[in-house]
Amino acid sequence: MTHPKDLLIIFTRNPELGKCKTRLAATVGDLAALNIYNFLLDHTKNITKGLNVTKWVCYSDDIWEDDLWDNQVYEKKVQSGNDLGERMGNAFKDGFNAGYEKIIIIGSDMYDLNENDLLEAFNFLGHRDYVIGPAIDGGYYLLGMNVYNPALFNNKTWGTDTVLEATLQDLNNENHGLLAPKNDIDYFEDIKDIEIFRTFLKN
Repeated sequence: MTHPKDLLIIFTRNPELGKCKTRLAATVGDLAALNIYNFLLDHTKNITKGLNVTKWVCYSDDIWEDDLWDNQVYEKKVQSGNDLGERMGNAFKDGFNAGYEKIIIIGSDMYDLNENDLLEAFNFLGHRDYVIGPAIDGGYYLLGMNVYNPALFNNKTWGTDTVLEATLQDLNNENHGLLAPKNDIDYFEDIKDIEIFRTFLKN
């Protein structure tokens, strides 16, 4: 049974050599970074494909029809906006304008994330207006809301360790919940101790 008013938005970069996971690639090289990113995309697909919600995949550059995202399961869109905040804000606006009531956005590089985390986030939105998944590096890996709030997407230094704190300040007087902190994957240090990634690092 699909929950027709629930929407999961997945932000993804088109997985092209030299264009994704550039901070990781600085250490491991472009090819290993691309292989790791494709592995993370596959993980994200596996933890989202069974959710009974509408799913949008929003590409950074252009829509790829024949990729791992099944056109029968995922509706494909392109992100619009100048920075990450504007792009996320526009995606939320599009979702609310389309009639969705609980909307959650995630990236596509969270090896720590699983289906139960996403279910928990949607459950939060049954009794809270906002939910955040804090990332250990000071950002966040998940944001959900059932009322659109443009302040969350303005006046942030995206990609830095100040994003979570600034976002929580915006929600100081709002009814919000927090998921467990998780590690996202941007740098070599984020993967070096995780067994499954070692296969990508062997020359």
